[in-house]
Amino acid sequence: MHPLMLHVACDLGPIRAVTASVTATPNGCEAEFRLEGMVPATIVPPPAKAERMDNLWQTTCFEIFWQPLGGTAYREFNLSPSGRWAAYDFDSFREGMRDAPVSAIAIACSHDDAGLVLKASIAADLPTPAQVALNAIVEHANGAKQYWALAFPPGKPEFHSEANRQLILER
Repeated sequence: MHPLMLHVACDLGPIRAVTASVTATPNGCEAEFRLEGMVPATIVPPPAKAERMDNLWQTTCFEIFWQPLGGTAYREFNLSPSGRWAAYDFDSFREGMRDAPVSAIAIACSHDDAGLVLKASIAADLPTPAQVALNAIVEHANGAKQYWALAFPPGKPEFHSEANRQLILER
């Protein structure tokens, strides 16, 4: 598991640590995200029908950015504790956004008062070697948000920046 860092502009809030991992598989990837802290003081989207849905990042959500090494195009996955998901392809930094083709995404999430674990299995064409980012957005019960990532570029939290993609994955 890789520790994610809290963006400097965010208050510590109820979640004290976030860790994540991702592994390339023959058919896509598998990922796991863990929150540690006072989960009841956060917004955890309730279980819902597993389906593609936009704007998941507006509340507690986990993200994977996957960019083939040496390329400018990348894919973004948004994974909600509810079981809903989104997948987008971009030609370059925030340009050419469109729904990405995905064969299947399965999300399992469990939580108690002290932690949350989300596991995802993604079946999609994900070329390797790739540089990958793992991110988390955590919404507090009062509406404030925490932004967590492997790394951040200077300035506001920007998950689309190549500076976030700190992992190199191969099959």
